[in-house]
Amino acid sequence: MSNAYDVIINGASVGGCTAAILYARQGARVALLERRSDVNAHKVLCTHYIQASAYPVMAATGLDKALEQVGAIANTADYWTRWGWIRPPHDPAGAHGYSVRRETLDPLLRKLAAGTEGVDLKAGHTVDELLVEGGRVVGVAGTAREEPFSLRARLVVGADGKDSTIARLAGARTETTENGRFSYFAYFKGLARQPGDAARVYYLEPDNAYVMPMEDDVTVIAAVVSKARLDEFKADLDGAYTNFVRSLPEAPDIDNAERISKIVGTVNYPLISRDPAGSGYALIGDAALTSDPLAAVGCAWAMQSAQWLVSESAPAVTDADAASGAAVDAALARYGARHAEETGPHHHLIADYAAARPFNEIEEFSFSAAARDARMAAHFHTFGSRLMTVEEFLAPEIVARMEEVNGHGLSDEVLRRLAGEDVAGSGDGAADDVFEGVAR
Repeated sequence: MSNAYDVIINGASVGGCTAAILYARQGARVALLERRSDVNAHKVLCTHYIQASAYPVMAATGLDKALEQVGAIANTADYWTRWGWIRPPHDPAGAHGYSVRRETLDPLLRKLAAGTEGVDLKAGHTVDELLVEGGRVVGVAGTAREEPFSLRARLVVGADGKDSTIARLAGARTETTENGRFSYFAYFKGLARQPGDAARVYYLEPDNAYVMPMEDDVTVIAAVVSKARLDEFKADLDGAYTNFVRSLPEAPDIDNAERISKIVGTVNYPLISRDPAGSGYALIGDAALTSDPLAAVGCAWAMQSAQWLVSESAPAVTDADAASGAAVDAALARYGARHAEETGPHHHLIADYAAARPFNEIEEFSFSAAARDARMAAHFHTFGSRLMTVEEFLAPEIVARMEEVNGHGLSDEVLRRLAGEDVAGSGDGAADDVFEGVAR
């Protein structure tokens, strides 16, 4: 193929492969670049949980059927709190995502993309330069097998993770928030599973943990721990991790299971937010927004941001009569606004909780209600699956139900703020402002 495309995507992982498939199905010629040469390469640090919010995108690409064929788990979760377990009703036919190892997911997606007509997968291609004309990005340059390459396109997409090369080269505005927790995890075989293969998520305040069943009888267990305990884990990682898992309420029986991996993780995983678009380029997935892994939104938002970008920009990038990049840039502005609307309020709350603080008043109120009432448990899980907005989560009728279940209401200050901001339908970030204000 020539060096001219409609779209260049740097990064052939979750977001990049999803975008490549969707663009190509809209008639775009796509160059999908991946710096690693091995088609089976995969990300190591991951929550392994694709939220239900991404199911429509998976269905659109055919990934849902491919995941089912390899045994990925149609996921749901139970949540431990100091008020007891939050156990949402488990409906196998209801909204769900998938739990799957990245060593399964990444190659599967890459092969789906490579098999899509219009996608040119270029493995072993490292981008180190943006081509810019008149202040607008028009292509990329770099090396492949020690040979230089140069490609041009109407749109360059950075799908290259939290340390995005495209974002760095473009000078995208970036905000970084420190994560107050670190995490370590390991894989096990032979662990007993919950009904419906439900994951278990522990809110230990300020520590957290999750036990996530996946394909091939493999379960990942993660310790997500306040940095106040970092020295303990550095001194004896194996001992500290094992003791932490054993201490969990109704702990998984790791002593009668086989650990099949090393204990891996990271002590520093900041939250990174960038402007998701500029003239001639866009960012998706972790390149646009690296949220707290504890929230398990990374894979879903990678797929969804790919879909948002394609839906806004595909007509412009495939218009053979377009004489300039103005139409593409207008589409990118719409994508940026949509990205902020869809992810901003959720990420605002996620980043605030990443400080490793205790629950605030609204969190105590909602978690305790969900532990006591099946309807509130379902509502809680739907929100955690990113299937509703923050405003919908705190709609007046929901707050009233929580008051009924808990036997008490919120403080007068919080109620005044909720009433004064018209949280139920404003869509202006009022609810997450209340959350944050209570946290202070």
